Amino acid sequence: MLAALTGLGLSTAAGLNAYIPLLVVGVLANLTDSVRLPDGYAWLSNWGVLAIIAVLLAAEFVLDKVPAVDSVNDAIQTVIRPASGGVVFSATTAAAELDKSTWMTERPWVGWLLGIVMALAVHAVKSAARPVINVGTAGVGAPVVSTAEDAGALGMSLIAVFMPVLVIVALLLLAVLAWWLIRRVRRFRARRRAARGHPPG
Repeated sequence: MLAALTGLGLSTAAGLNAYIPLLVVGVLANLTDSVRLPDGYAWLSNWGVLAIIAVLLAAEFVLDKVPAVDSVNDAIQTVIRPASGGVVFSATTAAAELDKSTWMTERPWVGWLLGIVMALAVHAVKSAARPVINVGTAGVGAPVVSTAEDAGALGMSLIAVFMPVLVIVALLLLAVLAWWLIRRVRRFRARRRAARGHPPG
């Protein structure tokens, strides 16, 4: 159970920012006993790999805060974020050993699939909401929302590793936020269609 919650939390974070959960898992695997990577994932704790991820994170940190550029970045990240979600979910199979469960370790594809789906779902909501926020705030909201997303990705990653039970609460809050954002996006698009259909005389 804890392994699944850890994986869900990390893959959710990957949907917000592909690189933060990868860095958290890799660094903690090196410096603490909180994360024990399973066979085949030792590369994630390699300092050279982590340096590359850090550089990508720095680029993402800047690009995601620029209006319009953030949407282009989101389009590129449509592949990267789900892939990251699959990696970090699968990398938590070590936690399954702590749960005395072999079900996940015997079916590694399940972790990949769940991680990809979770990260893709979060990414889809984020990508749909960002243009609406940019237009609604004249671009001012982009850096604010992006910073909040980065903080959320870091917070969710740490919760997933150290307090996986709280992932349930975090996911419920995220689900409510996603529902609210989806409603706002739909209303915004409906207003734009109505405006195009009824131009001012």
